Amino acid sequence: MPITLPAAAANGDLFEQLKAEFSKKGFYDHQKEAQITALKAKLRRLAPTDLQNQFEVCNKLYDEYKSYQYDSAYVYANKLLLISQTLKDKPKEDFSKIKMGFILLSSGMFKETFESMRGINVQSLQNPVKLEYYSITMRAYYDLAAYNNDRHFTPVYTSQANNYIDSAIAISSPGSYDNIYLTGYKEYKNGANDSATVLFNRLLDSKKLTEHQDAIVQSTLSNVYQSMGQPDKSIGLLVKATISDIRSSTKETIALFWLAEILYKKGDIKNAYLALEHALDDAEFYGARQRKVQIASLLPIVASEKLLFIEREEKLYIRSLSLITVLAAVIIVVSILLYKRNKKLKSKEKIIEKVNEKLMEGTKIKEDYIGYFFNIISGYILQLERIKRSVDTKLPAKKYDDIQLMANNINIKKERETLFNTFDHVFIKIFPNFVEEFNKLFTKENQIWPKENEVLTTDLRIFALMRMGITDTETIAKILEYSEKTIYVYKMRIKAKALIHGDEFDQRVMAIKAVDTSGKKA
Repeated sequence: MPITLPAAAANGDLFEQLKAEFSKKGFYDHQKEAQITALKAKLRRLAPTDLQNQFEVCNKLYDEYKSYQYDSAYVYANKLLLISQTLKDKPKEDFSKIKMGFILLSSGMFKETFESMRGINVQSLQNPVKLEYYSITMRAYYDLAAYNNDRHFTPVYTSQANNYIDSAIAISSPGSYDNIYLTGYKEYKNGANDSATVLFNRLLDSKKLTEHQDAIVQSTLSNVYQSMGQPDKSIGLLVKATISDIRSSTKETIALFWLAEILYKKGDIKNAYLALEHALDDAEFYGARQRKVQIASLLPIVASEKLLFIEREEKLYIRSLSLITVLAAVIIVVSILLYKRNKKLKSKEKIIEKVNEKLMEGTKIKEDYIGYFFNIISGYILQLERIKRSVDTKLPAKKYDDIQLMANNINIKKERETLFNTFDHVFIKIFPNFVEEFNKLFTKENQIWPKENEVLTTDLRIFALMRMGITDTETIAKILEYSEKTIYVYKMRIKAKALIHGDEFDQRVMAIKAVDTSGKKA
């Protein structure tokens, strides 16, 4: 499937433009290196005692490196810190800690980011530095909320992020890039997609952004459109963001990885693989640990899909060539047709046998699960009946505290755990060899085994539901009370470690046999 770009005809060759920019990466990086070389030469010419000018030049070198190469940025952030401590200049020391915090966060180190900025006297900072402090802390909490994706902790981190972004907006100049972007970003993070779209488009329409700012706004707006169910617009924006990243020699970037994810989901394997290759190159050049892990989880899956695509093309070519050869001789044609017909009949017989086997297995599964869950539902109905009778008795007597206590005694979490536990036991009774057979698809170090007090792990339960015929990610997410993205990440991470990939992995999971209570295969 070819890449689908936004509806505007002007964007029809956008992806081809991106491919052209890929070939110019060396040119842009050479320009960046020339600027860095000039600054290093200037730093060497300064006297050892000229600490004030050393601080200024080191800060410029840090700015060149901060989105280009983590290790070098870290070196100059440390130099800033040492110079400020030698000068005994607390504002400069706090300034240096903020710079260190940015690159630590860019490399995916949340704990180290917060530790780096500990002890900063925020009130003594000048507004531009204070704005940078609030922005980094805000981003750290938003990223942490997304990374944890937990219903207990994520709202707490989001609330903290909202507080910091409010502080940043309050001290930013009205109508400035920071003011408009931060306001739009808060709207997006809190679900106000329409107003976020207006603000981000306002920035893009101004035509006053640097390449780096343009990439940030384009990629953020792409997320807004993605959450609004408009992947075509999202793709176009991510392509533009990636082009701006290339032109500014930005290696600490997420746009290219997001682009690869969307392309993969749309079935554009060829372009998804190309995007991932360049994303991995950038992540390795910069030294972004978190980004490399994200890419490594998706790259093997896309690579295997690409290989399957190539194999299918080769097979199609071979079949076409065979057909031309077959047409050369009538006798060979007739012989081959008869042979193929016979082979197809045998294949159909096998298919019928497999269908019958599946029907018998499905009947067995349905009978067992209906029996087990009918008992559970009956139990819940009896429990509800007892609660109703009790409420009917206590309500006329105005025993509201008793009713409240009775409601508090209903432990939803425990009931869900009981449901999962029941599912696990019933599933293992029907598929007693599931865990063992599933782990045959992995090397020993990547196998997934339940602990002593577990029947199935969350990973195993996802594929157990798939074995039951529940293959829709949204349905699985609702059953397990996770987001669709979390289920998608679980599946990608597990399949990436398997000995086999693509459709064959799913087929092997679905081929794990159920057995009846006598131990015979169903």
